[in-house]
Amino acid sequence: MTLTLRTALALLAAIALLGGCERGRVPEAASGRRAEPGATEPTQAVARLVDDLRRNDLAGYARHAVPPALHAQLEIAWAQGRTRWPLTELPLDDRLPGFLAALATPGSERALLATYDRQFAGAHGELRSAAATLGLFGVQYLRAESDYSDDERNHYVQLVGALSQWGKRAPLGDPKRARSAIPLLAAAARRTGLAGEGGFARTGMTRSLQRLGPFFASFKQVLVGYGLDVDAALAGAEVTVAEQDGNRAKVRLRYTLAGQRIDALVRVERLQGRWYLSDALRHAQVEARGPAPAATP
Repeated sequence: MTLTLRTALALLAAIALLGGCERGRVPEAASGRRAEPGATEPTQAVARLVDDLRRNDLAGYARHAVPPALHAQLEIAWAQGRTRWPLTELPLDDRLPGFLAALATPGSERALLATYDRQFAGAHGELRSAAATLGLFGVQYLRAESDYSDDERNHYVQLVGALSQWGKRAPLGDPKRARSAIPLLAAAARRTGLAGEGGFARTGMTRSLQRLGPFFASFKQVLVGYGLDVDAALAGAEVTVAEQDGNRAKVRLRYTLAGQRIDALVRVERLQGRWYLSDALRHAQVEARGPAPAATP
């Protein structure tokens, strides 16, 4: 389906913006793991990341999105508090630690459901209007934001349009669904073990992403209940080469999300015999060089 983690996880942010699993121990990173073969064809660079997201393998996504040397730099930058890549690809990434903490707090289900009942239960018209408004503002933001390439911007505009149309018909004000979704997300947040001050820093990049994978799966499960099947979109993605010139190529990505057909172009490039998404590389390189923050979450 989507090209970068920012795009894919925007789907998961939709419920939170509009108002709104796996169980057991998450395996830790194995020591001495063999190096994995890289993408030897342009389409493989996209298809592998799509598969990682479909399988909720965020640590795998991070390994496959960048060359090993850059991945090692990002691990160090994470440990030093200079980045939370690839979580920085998320909308509102700075809110994620607080979001997890709020869900993981003992008794959060009762408090969050009470808030939902006061503000959103039965407010179908207001939530549909909010979805339409967010769609308009989202497109305006994307067109003005200089951090995106033209290809990213074109893709994200299509994505925001599809999500806005979904939000206008999704049952976001249904209390029955909320009473199922909130406890599911709260339990998944607790299982990450990342809630609380310093959770991400203590755990490190790879293990944090491993622990977030089941939370990602639970969020996708919640979205299915609201009529948005992320995994179906991922599974139905079509990836073909649009053009290629030496070490650079354009890959066409087509998928259907919430009934809307998305047709996007992705730039990829070959480094040391392996293909990577150009925009993902650019974002990761910026994050690896990032300055230390004033305070580490």
